[in-house]
Amino acid sequence: MMRCSQLIVATPLESDQQKKSIVVFFLMLPLLLSTHFSFAGDFRAAVVKENITPKVSKFLLGYGARQSEGVLDSIYHQILLLDDGESIFALVSTDICLISPATYDQVAKLVEQKFGIARSHFWWAATHTHSAPEVGGPGLPAAFMGERYTHPIDTSYTDLVTSKLLAGIERGIRELAPASLGVGWGHSFANINRRARDIDDIAFLGLNPDGAVDRKIGILKIVQQEDHRLMATVANYAIHGTVLGGQNLLISGDVSGVVANYVEEKSGAPMLFINGAAGNIAPIYSVYPDARSGRLNQFRRLLGDKILEANAQILNYENQVSFTASEMEFLTPVKEGLKWPEALNDYLADTTADVKMIKVPARFLNINDKIGIWASPLELFCEISNEVRDRSPFLYTFYYGYTNGWLGYMLTEEEWAYKGYEPTVSPFIPGAGERFGEAVLSYLQSELKSKKLN
Repeated sequence: MMRCSQLIVATPLESDQQKKSIVVFFLMLPLLLSTHFSFAGDFRAAVVKENITPKVSKFLLGYGARQSEGVLDSIYHQILLLDDGESIFALVSTDICLISPATYDQVAKLVEQKFGIARSHFWWAATHTHSAPEVGGPGLPAAFMGERYTHPIDTSYTDLVTSKLLAGIERGIRELAPASLGVGWGHSFANINRRARDIDDIAFLGLNPDGAVDRKIGILKIVQQEDHRLMATVANYAIHGTVLGGQNLLISGDVSGVVANYVEEKSGAPMLFINGAAGNIAPIYSVYPDARSGRLNQFRRLLGDKILEANAQILNYENQVSFTASEMEFLTPVKEGLKWPEALNDYLADTTADVKMIKVPARFLNINDKIGIWASPLELFCEISNEVRDRSPFLYTFYYGYTNGWLGYMLTEEEWAYKGYEPTVSPFIPGAGERFGEAVLSYLQSELKSKKLN
């Protein structure tokens, strides 16, 4: 693939050199005519699906340490490549629970070395299924739940996941084709707040129909430019991958996997499921011992059909697409008494300081000054992303959670008072969530303002 930005303007030549250059040019003309030049505004896209289901038993991540005894449904990388003529953006949705930021960093470096895709342009999102194998080192979870990680790291499976991801990106680059982009909203009642409280006002993992929730589905629709045939759907919805509980020993994509497979079957094109701010949001059927008792297939109707309906309502597409990707670091103190993993020292502002400060990266993707997508390696409480969306200057504002690693739960200040599970696995202090949301809003507003000025 050649780009206009890679062309070199030569200095004037002597007449005999000019003649030779003309001859060379005409000799190369057939090759030049057969090569696709990508110019700014020539939007192209490709989607690739890679099966990462292991063939042998693996340790599963999401509950206590346990090994798989079979496969309920296959798990995948879903890889979407977008090319606006200036750069390529890679969005990967993987049917795993979590990855460490250190693992993301290693893979991002390989992606940049092999394909020239900048780190800011490579987003790797975990769907957060609790019935998939571990990938890479434990990262921050080892600081909270070390008893789950006494077994060796499975480097062979991590290598498989990495190689499949790289192969998928390579294939996608070869298959980039003219495309158009549509965007819209859907709505589903498939989720519910999970911070249940009894009269003692101590939170526990359950169902809280009165609690905050986010039931919007953010949809990106990629179609072929010529005939508007569907190429891929990106569905952004907040829901824990916990229909299947800790008793389940079968590998599964859980709710996100079932829904993605169903939407692909019905629409004829792959779907990337991107989780949202699901830190305090569960599926309406949660932690059942098997798929049947958990009514896992019912989510095809509860969520899958809602995605299909929202997709069908998107009828306007843009052929001219431009995007910019950027990053912000939010600094906030580490919770007192937390032993920070050495493997994540790059995510501390100063490892020698008395009060250590976490560097929380937030990524941003601005598409045509209409779509503002932001992402972070967090289990964010939905009130924070809801507030950002409500006050965002972008017409469509989506939050991609569990993206580029995992740095724990980030709660609202109010929820700290109710204690429970999530505060115990948060590295942050009360108030960090609200300050993080304000920092993101400020960045989104400045990003859009700078674009308009330019």
